[in-house]
Amino acid sequence: MNKFGIAIATVLISLLIGCGGGSSSTEANITGNWNANLTDSNGQTVYGFGTSFTETSGTNVTVVNLTFSSQNNCFTAGNYTETASASLSGDFNGNVSGSLNLTVNSTNPTGNTLTLMGTVKNNTISGTWSLNGTTSGCTNDSGSFTMSRS
Repeated sequence: MNKFGIAIATVLISLLIGCGGGSSSTEANITGNWNANLTDSNGQTVYGFGTSFTETSGTNVTVVNLTFSSQNNCFTAGNYTETASASLSGDFNGNVSGSLNLTVNSTNPTGNTLTLMGTVKNNTISGTWSLNGTTSGCTNDSGSFTMSRS
């Protein structure tokens, strides 16, 4: 090998060592288990639930195992569907930011919709919620919420 080849090889090895080459196992996403606390304008807890998010492609987020922590007229146990979307950015150090929209629709009784619109900041999602529906006590309600990764 000539001196030029050795010099090129030395530079390439130095670049590889200097740039790291390791990776972090912490991803910038919202995949995992979350607990939500929804409050009214007086700061009183109105609803609470736990759920799991899995980020899929694009803005799609799969919502599974959403379970309200207390029974309510609007969403009876297991009689609702959930959809979510997110617009996120982050780095490989686990820092994530962006927005999340989550909608819960009742199936029995039908016609009740809970909508959460929040801002993602690492392990917390906070924002506003609204509830509109046809069941008594499930119309024109709103407030703020906080979700924490559990």
